[in-house]
Amino acid sequence: MIAVDGHRYEHVLIAAPAGAPTLVFLHEGLGSVSMWRDFPARLAARVGCGALIYSRLGHGSSDPEPLPRPPDFLVTHGRDVLPALLARLGLGDVILVGHSDGGTIALTYLAAGHTGRGAIVAAPHVLDEPVTWRAIAEQRARWPDGKLRVRLARHHRDPVAAFEGWTGQWLAPGFRNWSILPLLSAIRVPLLAVQGEDDPYGSMRQIDEIANHTAGPVEVAKLADCGHDPFRDAPKRMLDLCAAFVNRACETA
Repeated sequence: MIAVDGHRYEHVLIAAPAGAPTLVFLHEGLGSVSMWRDFPARLAARVGCGALIYSRLGHGSSDPEPLPRPPDFLVTHGRDVLPALLARLGLGDVILVGHSDGGTIALTYLAAGHTGRGAIVAAPHVLDEPVTWRAIAEQRARWPDGKLRVRLARHHRDPVAAFEGWTGQWLAPGFRNWSILPLLSAIRVPLLAVQGEDDPYGSMRQIDEIANHTAGPVEVAKLADCGHDPFRDAPKRMLDLCAAFVNRACETA
């Protein structure tokens, strides 16, 4: 655990070799440190980098999160919370690896002018789509059957709070028409944007808009036979894609 601005965050830190960046893993809306499984360690070992994996407030074993979340939650986490956490750990040379909400946080971190060699964003959200909140509404409707709660309890100290934070954010009326598209033009570092063709939580428009609005080079990867979690659904393809991107970012730094 590490304390930042009075809150304690669960985290795992793999030290980076001299001169190498640290890969910062930013989890999905229901994610945590443990839900990444072994992917961070495998990628870090393959490319010779360090790794930071942490759980946001209300997730994993981190401190509880004040609810409900404000509509700008993803923006403020990327702009304010993530840089404070990195500073507390003394990490200045980073490559971000974000999944879903974590991908959005990676983009808002870079859009705010914080330093990084680049970012990998898988199934990120850059604008509100009906497909997203309808899929989340379906999850909320099924919540009483208890199956998702049992799965989340393996990874969260308070699975109910994690679920309420996620669904409450995305289903709030004030979140309709949410977008970070105006922020993306400030991003000039390389990006890898990945989307599964079978993702029920977002369309290809999400990564296409990233390519259209950011100022730096963007590699777009659209994966067949892959849903919302490319790290789970296509682990070998993701490991290869991410390793190639990180190696290029290290070569050009």
